[in-house]
Amino acid sequence: MSTSKHDLFKTIAQAHPQLRKSERKVADYVLEHRAKIVQMRIVDLAAAADVSEPTVVRFCRALDFDGFQDFKLNLAQFVGTNTSYQQFRLDSRDSVEQFKEKIFDSTVGNLMRVKSDLDATNLEQAIAALAACKRLDCYGFGASAPICSDAQHKFFRLNISAAAYSDPHLQTMAAVTLKPGDVVIAVSQTGRTKDLLHTTELAMDAGATVIALCPSNTPLAEQVQIPLYIDLDEDKELNTLMSSRITQMVVIDVLAVGVTMKLGEETMIHLKTIKRSLKNLRTPAKRIK
Repeated sequence: MSTSKHDLFKTIAQAHPQLRKSERKVADYVLEHRAKIVQMRIVDLAAAADVSEPTVVRFCRALDFDGFQDFKLNLAQFVGTNTSYQQFRLDSRDSVEQFKEKIFDSTVGNLMRVKSDLDATNLEQAIAALAACKRLDCYGFGASAPICSDAQHKFFRLNISAAAYSDPHLQTMAAVTLKPGDVVIAVSQTGRTKDLLHTTELAMDAGATVIALCPSNTPLAEQVQIPLYIDLDEDKELNTLMSSRITQMVVIDVLAVGVTMKLGEETMIHLKTIKRSLKNLRTPAKRIK
C-alpha cells in the first residue's frame, strides 16, 4: 500500500477530482468527519455518505488500500500522530456541526500528540520535586492563570502548601521569598512572557526548583530546571488558543496523580477525609425508583 499515513488527508484531497461521483461523496464525508470514521463500521459510513457499501470499498481501493479495515487502521494511526490533523482553520461559512468537529478533532489530536511527546524522565523529576516540596507557587498570566488556579486546587488537596499568582508584582514578591526545597510551576502558552521569565529566574536564584509547562525551544523552556514541553498546532489568529488550556490541565492532572502515588497511603487517607468533609455541602442524589 503506497499511501503514507503522514499525508492521508492530503492524498484524499488530491485524489478527489479523479474519483467517481459516488466515491467523492465518501471522500467529502471522510474529510469533514475525520475522527468519527475510526469508530464507524462500513455500513455506518455507507449510510452516512448515502452510498452503497461496495462504493466505500471502491473508494478505499482507489486510494490504494486493501479495503475499509486497512483504510480505517491507517486513519487511526494518522489521527494519533499527524500534526496536520491537529491544526485547523475556522471559516465564516462553517456550520455549527463543522466547527464543532474541527474543535473536538483538534483538541483530541493535540492531547494525543502531547501524550506521546512528554518526556518520562522530566515527568518523574517533576513529580519527585513536587512530592518533596515544602511550598508550591504557581505562576501564569492571561489564559494560563486559570491553569495555575487549578494546579493550586489539585495540590492543596494533597496537603501541600500551594498558592497561585497571576499578578507580576505578587509573583516577584513571592519568588524572592522562596527557599531551597520549594517548587514553582510556571505555565505559558508561548514560553516568551517577559514577566514570567523574570519571576522564574528570581525563583531559581532563591534556590527553588521551577517546572515549566510551555512549548519547546522557547526562552522559558531553556531557562528552567524541569521543562515539560507542550507543543500544539492551533489557529494562532484566534484570541484564545483553544486546546492549550485543556492540554495543560491534563498535564497538571498527571503530575497530581503522580504525587499522590508517590506520597502513598497517608495521602489517600487524607483525600478520603476531604471527600467526607464535603459530603454535607452537597444535595443528596435522588433515588431511582
